[in-house]
Amino acid sequence: MKTKLFFFALFTLVFGSAATSFAQTATPRVTDRQINQQQRIGQGVKSGELTRHEFRNLEARQAKIRHDKKVAKSDGVVTSAERRKLNREQRRNSRAISRQKNDGQTRS
Repeated sequence: MKTKLFFFALFTLVFGSAATSFAQTATPRVTDRQINQQQRIGQGVKSGELTRHEFRNLEARQAKIRHDKKVAKSDGVVTSAERRKLNREQRRNSRAISRQKNDGQTRS
């Protein structure tokens, strides 16, 4: 009976810690926002609302977010400060997408 309890505790400890370490690097909200923003940029290009220069600028911002997300995950833990930074960058990028799509400039 004690050996079963010991192995159950060991199993829970090993797999429980592995699950929590995986959850610490998961950033599903950041990923979902990235996908959404990429779709918005793509739609702006398709409709002609974004010029080539605006498109390149917005894509560079998206690349910076991807890089910062990779750096945040590199040590195995995404801290709350890193999450705040990613969210701040995404909010700013979202506003930039809206401004650029609605500024009246069109692709010629």
